[in-house]
Amino acid sequence: MTVSNDDDLAGLRRIGRIVADTLAVMGRAIEPGMTTRELDAVGRTFLEAAGARSAPETVYAFPGATCISVNEEIAHGIPSERRIAPGDLVNIDVSAEKDGYFSDTGASFAVPPATRAVERLCKDGRRAMWTGLRQVGAGKPLAGIGRAVGSFAHKNGYTLVRNLASHGIGLSLHEEPTEIATWPDPSERRIMREGMVLTVEPFLSLGADFAEDGDDPWTLYSRPSALTVQYEHTVIATRNGPLILTMPGP
Repeated sequence: MTVSNDDDLAGLRRIGRIVADTLAVMGRAIEPGMTTRELDAVGRTFLEAAGARSAPETVYAFPGATCISVNEEIAHGIPSERRIAPGDLVNIDVSAEKDGYFSDTGASFAVPPATRAVERLCKDGRRAMWTGLRQVGAGKPLAGIGRAVGSFAHKNGYTLVRNLASHGIGLSLHEEPTEIATWPDPSERRIMREGMVLTVEPFLSLGADFAEDGDDPWTLYSRPSALTVQYEHTVIATRNGPLILTMPGP
């Protein structure tokens, strides 16, 4: 999607704020002993109260309102009776639609007591995302995102999951430009247009390079097995850099 008028911008801002606030509410609700299904219900209630619809559920018939992945699960985890335990690493991915506009955000949360390594991984996961975000802007190369994140990961001793990419979004959950690498990709030649809507969502890991399928049709696991974090914003590329749509309200 390319934003071309004030109505588009207003619609994207509304759904961006909704998914960001949903993620924040879910993050605050995490506590040891609750199931991921109970945590998902917190997100569903907030989305529905805001007049939004879960995008994975609506578009792909995903069995949950949000994706919740714990420890060895790194993406697309199905809400279930799995109980969150002290020390777990919980990733929440929230995407939704309202009035025909879509937005997507995510974050990883360390459940206390967390090890120093996990706390550092979460901190650096946010830094990796912001490193990529700073490369967003009209007329700039999409490859700049992956080059910057790759340099950050290498310098700080991390790996990047290389088969889970950022993507275009706006009038659908996944659209052009597709498969935006958050790792160095020498074949990437595309340029960001003014008003282009996309996500930036690197998967920073303590050793994993790929995500692989598990026993169900959805959940993805790290390969080799290693703790992995994901932080994500939906943004618009402008001449002044990234306009971030998925910041929570005050």
